[in-house]
Amino acid sequence: MNENILLVEDEEDLRTTLSDRLHDEGYVVQSAANGDEGFDQAIRLPFDLILLDIMLPRRSGLDICRDIRKAGLATPILMLTARSETVDKVVGLKLGADDYLTKPFETVELLARIEALLRRRPARAARREIFELGFLHVDLRATQVTRRGTPVNLSAREFQLLRYFIEHSGETLSRGEILKEVWNYDASTFTRTVDVHVASLRQKLEEDPKQPQLIFTVTGLGYKFVGLKAISRDPA
Repeated sequence: MNENILLVEDEEDLRTTLSDRLHDEGYVVQSAANGDEGFDQAIRLPFDLILLDIMLPRRSGLDICRDIRKAGLATPILMLTARSETVDKVVGLKLGADDYLTKPFETVELLARIEALLRRRPARAARREIFELGFLHVDLRATQVTRRGTPVNLSAREFQLLRYFIEHSGETLSRGEILKEVWNYDASTFTRTVDVHVASLRQKLEEDPKQPQLIFTVTGLGYKFVGLKAISRDPA
């Protein structure tokens, strides 16, 4: 299946040029010319990646990025902007953006950034798409998580980790394996990245993070994810 990309850009010529090039590369592209339209599409339709300009009419790209994450969507976001100040990049990344490209840029660089972001995503579950455990609802296709009906604000990496856990539910996963499959890091890399992200997921997903029902520590080995039931499947 071709990846779906949302392009939110108010410069008509650039929007048309990028849309045409992305189509030529095999992507399915939806576009929006202002912030309100872009945000509306982002939360209504499933996308694999969002290209988001910062300087937009009606609602800035930074506001859209923040609100997308608040809505519980973990879709990768690549920010596009004419701004070059470090503070703008830092703000965008802190609000949940996954990468940042300053205008003017070469299209080949944009394509490389897109491919890199899409490569980091674990493969979608082949059949199961919606999972529940009483208080928790996870929709893999829409990249949405809700807890007691309230959207959970996960970063793209946190959602990728959750997806990987779901796809390997019941298995004991080593930190090295998780690093390799979710981060594309060498399994021998010494880092607490996995532990930090697991702790964050527990805080956001568990009823009582100190007594987890979903993500268990297997002493000396790694982690085991259990509990969610599949309630919907893709048609065969």
